[in-house]
Amino acid sequence: MFKNLKRQPLWIHILIVVVLVALIVVVFFGSLDFMTKHGAYQKVPSIVGKNIDAARKILEDSGFEVEIQDSLYIDTLPKLAVIKQSPEGEATVKVNRTIYLTVNRAQPPLVEMPNLVGFSIRNAEMYLENLGLHMGDTTFRPDIAKNAVLEQLYNGEPVKAGTKIHMGSAISFVLGDGIGNTELAVPNLIGKRYFQANAILRGMGVNITPVFAIEVTDSANAYVTRQDPKQYNEVPTGEKSYNRIKPGQSMNIWLSTNPPVVDSTSTEKSNDDQ
Repeated sequence: MFKNLKRQPLWIHILIVVVLVALIVVVFFGSLDFMTKHGAYQKVPSIVGKNIDAARKILEDSGFEVEIQDSLYIDTLPKLAVIKQSPEGEATVKVNRTIYLTVNRAQPPLVEMPNLVGFSIRNAEMYLENLGLHMGDTTFRPDIAKNAVLEQLYNGEPVKAGTKIHMGSAISFVLGDGIGNTELAVPNLIGKRYFQANAILRGMGVNITPVFAIEVTDSANAYVTRQDPKQYNEVPTGEKSYNRIKPGQSMNIWLSTNPPVVDSTSTEKSNDDQ
């Protein structure tokens, strides 16, 4: 057979080659539609809310490619649940199309705790929401700043600004309830140690503003040498006008390592008069 082909003219050989090439081209393009499933369309299954493994299996069994495009964190959704898909569910697309998924993270990311002390409760709550945090319980204590944040707590403990905490965590607040209507006698704190004065004022619901001398190293045992307001003022007639203070107001005290010289006799008399 091949000997016979060799005896044929050159144009016969060229014709045979052209015919073979034409057949290959026809077969190739004829099978291209089959291989690429050209013209085959299918609806995309809706897999939002499903676990990523289950979603991947559903899509791949339907003839689609799957690619995770992004991950977010939403604490109200299950971990590794599909948040978003593109194209969307029920869209009609070509078979073998790649479906891009956005998945809920398995672990919440960390965010920095801001300093919300002094914020109004409304602004503090909005700030937390922007960070993906939640507002926990609120408690009140006497303070002139009504509904202002006095303390911020995480798991029941004070949390400093800049502390890394998980998104979705709850932050509790201690708020001021405004100045109370009850007036209390200003106590005489001169000569008392700081921890004693602090306990007295806290028990009255009065805020304390300490001013420590430079030499103070043990603040708890420093002595009160001056206070504002004073326990009483002397009027021109020589009588004593005792001062009053309301819960929520502040009292300044000055502290030193050395105790002040206190006239015990006059102190006892002033206490009896009060």
